[in-house]
Amino acid sequence: MKLAKAMATVAGLTGLSRIAGFIRDIMTAAILGAGPIADAFIVALKLPNLFRRITAEGAFSVSFVPVYSEMLEKDGRGRADAFAGNMFMVMLGLLSGFVLLAMWATPWLMYGIAPGFSDDPLRYYTAVELTRITFPYLVFMSLTALLGGVLNALNRFAPFAFAPVLFNVALIAALLMSDMFETAGHAMAWGVLAAGVLQLIWLLASAWRAGFRVKIALPRFDADVKKIFKLMGPGVVGAGVVQLNLFADMIIGSFMGTGAISYLYYADRLNQLPLGMIGIAVGTALLPMLSKAVAGARKQEASDLFNRAMEYCFLLGLPASFALAVFATPIIGTLFERGAFEALATHETSSVLMAYTLGLSAHIAIKVFSTVHWAHGDTKTPVKIAIAGTLFNIALSLVLIQFIGVAGIALATSVAGWLQFTLHWRVMKAREGFGFDDRFKGAFVKILTASGIMIGVTYGMVWGLEQATIEMHKIPHLILIVLTGSVIYGLSALGLGLITLDDVKSLIKGCK
Repeated sequence: MKLAKAMATVAGLTGLSRIAGFIRDIMTAAILGAGPIADAFIVALKLPNLFRRITAEGAFSVSFVPVYSEMLEKDGRGRADAFAGNMFMVMLGLLSGFVLLAMWATPWLMYGIAPGFSDDPLRYYTAVELTRITFPYLVFMSLTALLGGVLNALNRFAPFAFAPVLFNVALIAALLMSDMFETAGHAMAWGVLAAGVLQLIWLLASAWRAGFRVKIALPRFDADVKKIFKLMGPGVVGAGVVQLNLFADMIIGSFMGTGAISYLYYADRLNQLPLGMIGIAVGTALLPMLSKAVAGARKQEASDLFNRAMEYCFLLGLPASFALAVFATPIIGTLFERGAFEALATHETSSVLMAYTLGLSAHIAIKVFSTVHWAHGDTKTPVKIAIAGTLFNIALSLVLIQFIGVAGIALATSVAGWLQFTLHWRVMKAREGFGFDDRFKGAFVKILTASGIMIGVTYGMVWGLEQATIEMHKIPHLILIVLTGSVIYGLSALGLGLITLDDVKSLIKGCK
């Protein structure tokens, strides 16, 4: 499969998953709201996801796939599949034991991950109960990630990319059947578990069609398995730091009263939309080229790719952050304010979203910086900077919540993002050829100008609609804002020379 086709497949299915995810979030807000049950469910969802992102889709994937691919190339399909099958059984055994232990220890774990719940019996006991339902999801998703790695190495990208769609569909179905359960939170917890089973079955069937068979046998802790665990070490540290940062926000939020964790969750879901989509685009298209250029000692090419990557990050990320910040209230109100999600929740979530968006561009750019470090064989610098950012984020959150409440947690995350940006840049300056070139500096000023024009025009349009007493919390009006802003920004970018008609034609041609 050609790289372009693989990129298009993954991007298309990722987009489908995002759409399903937003439908899920809208339904979650309407049915579950932002109360104590919602807080409990979000904690129950995040705990198994913490370990999944550290082990399964983080450190494990980046360690397993290269080893499996190397075996395919050197030793053949049979040897590689035998290794993958044994790794499947090793993970099944280790993770099953870990999950049983974690389920037993959940009442004590809750004091660590959501200590603020201890003074609220409803949130505490509900979170413990729901976490015990969701925790086995870790086993299913870890095995799903292994099978996804096998299929990706075999150039079959679609099955694993489609798996998140099944997760969202399972939770939507659970919400529709919530009347059959004690609470909507219980329905969603069982939905998470069902999603794990569905995803594993889907990947097992896809792997079977690709010729991969999992043989039930006792796991062998041979040299290949030990190699994987050794390779996972640095990845576990790096991924763990990122997840620690997220959990620190949740721990602090647990002390902020009922609804605080929910406000952070809903706001972060919107903030993650441009962050995820732009990050995927940069990672799949520009950054691999950068790594190859650095490895080949082609300094000028590497410098140009670095600057163009940064240029695209700000070209796409800056207007997105401006729009989410300025129109946070109508966006949140339109998407979520119905049913159990009331006006107060809209107000609080909007303030959190505004604070998150201040660091959106920085967090996107950090992806570029990290890739440059990796391209130079420097795996320690990103971890050190991430640790510094996490510690700063926690300290600043504790200060800001005293003044602006739960929005202080999001603002601290944004400020910590710019701190990490600065630290990365100081290291970049020490690397010859990795400064910001004149083209990027000029483009940045134009991006700011185009973003300002976009916000000015769309804000004026919204003001006019409000003066005409037109209710803004409607889907058609939100679509109108988005389309108008996109057109104005595109025309401004064309007028300022940020993009050309030839660029647009090439993009259209490439999408056909």
